[in-house]
Amino acid sequence: MQNFRDYYEILGIAQSADSQIIKQAYRRLARQCHPDLNPGDKESEERFKSLSEAYEILSDTARKAQYDDYRRYWLKQKSEADYRDLEDFNCFVDQLLNRQESASTTPRPAQKSAPAYQGKRRDAEASLQVPLERALQGGTERIRLEDGRALDVDMPSGMVTGQRIRLRGQGINGGDLYLNIIVEPHRFLNVQGRDVFCYLPITPSEAVLGGSVSVPSLDGPVHMTIPAGIQSGQKLRLAGKGYGRTPEERGDQIVEITVTVPTNVSEAEKELYLKLQTLESQELRSHLFHR
Repeated sequence: MQNFRDYYEILGIAQSADSQIIKQAYRRLARQCHPDLNPGDKESEERFKSLSEAYEILSDTARKAQYDDYRRYWLKQKSEADYRDLEDFNCFVDQLLNRQESASTTPRPAQKSAPAYQGKRRDAEASLQVPLERALQGGTERIRLEDGRALDVDMPSGMVTGQRIRLRGQGINGGDLYLNIIVEPHRFLNVQGRDVFCYLPITPSEAVLGGSVSVPSLDGPVHMTIPAGIQSGQKLRLAGKGYGRTPEERGDQIVEITVTVPTNVSEAEKELYLKLQTLESQELRSHLFHR
């Protein structure tokens, strides 16, 4: 068996290394011997090619599984695969990477034919993080898997954290792929069941006078009328602006008012507050001193 290359040894990692460790090792070593940083250095150039080949195979889940079987056979350990007819390691790599013989720059002697090794059908899992607005809307989402594949997935509307989406035939060697959904927390909106909650800060003048204000929602900013004299802690309702798989299932958005007192005021504002203080007719604390 000729030309065998131990990709784990080339990358300086253990066979149990996960995809993140494989990627980190490749990037670290590839930077050191990149041809652009070592012009004219043939040794660095060959080293870079070996690193790239190792990463291309070990970063692909299906290819890695086939390579691991071949490696076990080469190390004369127990293996489910029979590679006795595959004497040239380069031939095995070409099959693994779907290279065409005509594309090779160096002619090779004819080799014994070897049946292509079919890996076992296995299911795979991946996590997908989506913004809350995107989770509500659904639609086509492009995802990139750890093995380098990019898939356009038709996501359902009204997704929730913990939901699993099954993609038939997109796993390893024809297995299924399961996407574990993680809905990212929103800066202002909090989903509770079918309702969405948020806090809305307003100024003292808005609380006294009322009026129309802009409120964030899952559908974008919406206008809401604040009644005059509203107090902190009061809740207003935006019907049909909650969460759900369909418009009919969506709950409401509950807006809790917070009257916010400014901590830094200009001289002009301070003058107006002083004038307002002299005009205020209500004595808020009078009841505290009467029995």
